[in-house]
Amino acid sequence: MSVITFWNNSREETGKTSAIAAIVTHMAIEHNYKILVVSTGYKDKTLDRCFWEERKVKKNLGLFGPNTNTAMEEGVVGLETIIKSNKLSPEQITNYTKIVFKDRLEILPTFKGEKLEYDEIKQYYPDMINLANNYYDLVFVDLDAELGEQLIETILNNSNLIVATLSQRLSSINNFMNLREQMPILNSKKTLLLIGRYDKYSKYTIKNISRYMNEKNKVSTIPYNTLFFESCEEAKLPDLFLRLRKIDEEDRNAFFMSEIKRTSDNIIYRLQDLAMKR
Repeated sequence: MSVITFWNNSREETGKTSAIAAIVTHMAIEHNYKILVVSTGYKDKTLDRCFWEERKVKKNLGLFGPNTNTAMEEGVVGLETIIKSNKLSPEQITNYTKIVFKDRLEILPTFKGEKLEYDEIKQYYPDMINLANNYYDLVFVDLDAELGEQLIETILNNSNLIVATLSQRLSSINNFMNLREQMPILNSKKTLLLIGRYDKYSKYTIKNISRYMNEKNKVSTIPYNTLFFESCEEAKLPDLFLRLRKIDEEDRNAFFMSEIKRTSDNIIYRLQDLAMKR
């Protein structure tokens, strides 16, 4: 049972959330893991859009006006009351998730309420993640800057593996290299490097980036792929991965799928390696 946290330290687009979506979908299809993804952002629908079409909430007119509380709250909002009463058990978390693949992949959705309520609720994310780790084989955390430095540091320290997601820009790479001199955890075996929206025709290739950053192992990537990013906008990601599961090497999507597999394998192997060294 392990917590894998995806992190980046900039406001630029690195494809962090879509990278998580790709990796957990691949793992859920190819491996027998029970996986949870925790979205810690505020009103960020990126992850939801990969799997579900947006629902319009029906309003029931009651004596005191519109009422939308007709179903059990999903995600962290639904769990808040139980957490405050110290009665939350690992098994209860699954009651507030959305299922992608039964017994394989579940999502704890992003917070969609008011900002003041989010600022109060977000303090419970570390406890929720730790509890979930007692029930799921793998807990993936989409770490959002909205949490604030203290909560981010707590979750990073509690994680078994950190996936630092960078863009392919030289400035992004240099910024990270400077930052990991200040944060030892980012310069340890506990951190895996990932380039999101990777373009294999750039001069900053996997080999060149790995050499430049003095990485012993090749940096992982999630290549830019048109079908992938379209499916992430159309709630068709699982369908796409099932369709591309068996393609030959000549297929235009073969490189994308091979890198998804390599990145997923890198995460599994690194977790196993770290577990052996405890």
